[in-house]
Amino acid sequence: MPVSVSLLAASAVRVASLNLCTNEYLLLLADPTQVASVSRLSQDPADSSLWRMARRYSSNRGSLEGALKDRPTLLLTMGGGGRASGLIARRMGLKTLDLSFPSTIDEVASNMASVASALGDPARARHWHRRLKMLRAQPLRPVDSVFVAAGGDSIAAGSLGAQWMALAGFRQRPLPAARLSLETLAVRPPQILIRSSYRRSERSLAQTRLDHPLVRKAKSRTVWTDGRPWTCLGPLMVGEIERLRRER
Repeated sequence: MPVSVSLLAASAVRVASLNLCTNEYLLLLADPTQVASVSRLSQDPADSSLWRMARRYSSNRGSLEGALKDRPTLLLTMGGGGRASGLIARRMGLKTLDLSFPSTIDEVASNMASVASALGDPARARHWHRRLKMLRAQPLRPVDSVFVAAGGDSIAAGSLGAQWMALAGFRQRPLPAARLSLETLAVRPPQILIRSSYRRSERSLAQTRLDHPLVRKAKSRTVWTDGRPWTCLGPLMVGEIERLRRER
């Protein structure tokens, strides 16, 4: 049976991802033969839930120079790699796909479609899009909640993080400051306190603050979330939102 032109084109693509967030798109969508390298942070269990998969491949330090050794044909970036890097890439005949920093879930979906197309097979994004469609088709009654990151900061109501929370049935409470105050926890605690597990074992002043007796005594139910997908708020959030819906 003859091999189609599209399959031949896809097999010729070798992608180097230069960003922790673009690693997610590449690792979730690419055929193993298409991965030239990923940025090194994706191989750290503390930073990426895809670290086992990422360690199968060569790593780079997020620069064009560090990725060239693996002979990519396509550079996958987010926020660009600088004007000089773009010029060098073009002169070397390398294509670049610079994904936008998403501010909506629809933009995450658009990024998935763009990467799948660049890999030569737009259908690879369909499974992810179906899962997202199922989440949206089964809305939950929103519960008053506050997300607290490992550093103690929260997220803005209406932000991409809050949009993901809404899919899980949590309504991010608007806060007057970037973090939830101990006074608010004591006087007007949210129904749900969502805490990130990101680098939970690394002690800091912010981490200690969240262990204050007022936090422990607050009339809020604490729900823990894997903090690693929240760094990029990209496609890995789908699995975490599915899990949070079950826990809710």
